[in-house]
Amino acid sequence: MGSRTRARWLGLRWVHLLQGGALMTPYFLLVMVVVGVVRPGVRPFSSEPGWQFLGLGLGLPLVAVTALLLPFVRVLEATTARTLACVPGGALDTEPARSWAARWRTAGWFTLHAGLGAVVSGSTLAVPPMTGVLLLLPFSEALRSRLGGGPWGADGMVWTAPVAGLALLLALAAGAYAAGAVLARCAPPLLGPTPADRLAAAERRAAELARRNRLARELHDSVGHALSAVSLQAGAARRLLDSDPDFVREALTAIESTSRSAVGELDAVLGVLRGDAADREGELARPPTLAAGLDGLLARGRATGAAIAFLPGPGVEPLDALPDETSRTAFRIVQEGLSNALRHATGAPVRIRLTRQQTRKGEELEIAVTNPLTGEATGARPGTGGRGLPGIAERAELLGGSARAGVGEDGWRLSARLPLTTASRADRADAR
Repeated sequence: MGSRTRARWLGLRWVHLLQGGALMTPYFLLVMVVVGVVRPGVRPFSSEPGWQFLGLGLGLPLVAVTALLLPFVRVLEATTARTLACVPGGALDTEPARSWAARWRTAGWFTLHAGLGAVVSGSTLAVPPMTGVLLLLPFSEALRSRLGGGPWGADGMVWTAPVAGLALLLALAAGAYAAGAVLARCAPPLLGPTPADRLAAAERRAAELARRNRLARELHDSVGHALSAVSLQAGAARRLLDSDPDFVREALTAIESTSRSAVGELDAVLGVLRGDAADREGELARPPTLAAGLDGLLARGRATGAAIAFLPGPGVEPLDALPDETSRTAFRIVQEGLSNALRHATGAPVRIRLTRQQTRKGEELEIAVTNPLTGEATGARPGTGGRGLPGIAERAELLGGSARAGVGEDGWRLSARLPLTTASRADRADAR
């Protein structure tokens, strides 16, 4: 550390100590006034130092009580400690003290800051004038006569007065440096976060991360799918513009419907990001269920010219009999699988199969979206970098199921298993 940096730190910490003395002043004055009322014959503001130290000693408990009763004291003290005491900001907690453990630690810091600040402030007011007098003492007969005899009354000793003055000044600087170092060392353990504060901060970060992940999944699954469908529908309409006007008309109608829906969902996401949503739980429009949205999803996919087959297995229909949460997640999985098949395997037929199965864990809904790797589909699947498949895996895991994708006997296959039984949903809630 260079000398300039040390001088800057000493200056800032000295100011921090003077601030502590200023904070101590109203408590000191209150105590001295009370002493004067209780003891009418005593002059507490006289030059006798005993009364001054008594006022300081009786005022410090009041300082501690203030920090115990006012949680925002930690905010003020942590901010000034970071700025003036040169304490790294990451070591301090700038939130109000919520627990009593945090309040007691803040009270200890506030008392230490005010006590050391009062001593350094008083010394700062007294020592520089005294040093000036001692420096001028050998050159002023009036000063020597005014001071009387004293240690520098003899002619041979008078020239030691400037040395004593400089020593006092250096002692003041050393004391201020030591007091500032003590405060800087005590700030992290006293103003830093408690274990409860760290746990609460971790929970807030986890909740915010989960919310951001949900926004990212919804944005990808809704708007991303809509943009892919619009692009494919527009491409199909361009290719068949002259040969099949009826198909082009259907494709343009699908583009209009898809883009309108995408704009609505995008507005919902942007409203959440701006903080405009009033209901935090219902901050996003929930995805449709299979019963409500599957027909429209298949129609938009077929508007691209793809051959899409929906094959419901035994026990799946009617679709509105499926649990809503499972049905919504299944809709997003089918949507992602269909979007990937249309985008990366253009021209290949797509098969969507839903099966209800009984397993050791209970009843599950098995979803399979497949397309052959032939013709234009060969090699069209991207290897890495997509966000859709990881998002689908997250959705399935949050529901207590699983999802995977890869090449199988029937081509590219996206499959998932989602729980249908009440027990599975209760186990998932306990796991959360």
